[in-house]
Amino acid sequence: MIAAAFLIALGIYLACGLVFALPFVLVGAKRIDPHAAQGPWGFRLLIIPGVMALWPLLLRRWATGVKEPPEECNAHRRAARKGVAP
Repeated sequence: MIAAAFLIALGIYLACGLVFALPFVLVGAKRIDPHAAQGPWGFRLLIIPGVMALWPLLLRRWATGVKEPPEECNAHRRAARKGVAP
């Protein structure tokens, strides 16, 4: 019973992801990542499974109009911003 409910929920999530993936691959990928604008159709086909899995995060980035991928934030970058030598 629990497994069946989980699989139904997963199916609904992935169906929503597929519905989102089609317009995102055609239009949205270029808007949130400038490097994706020059990507060939093979690239667009390859990102569909990932878009289906991560569609809530990508929808938020697309809706807020973020133009660049986020910059990694780790100890080395924070030290470089402060001008501290290792």
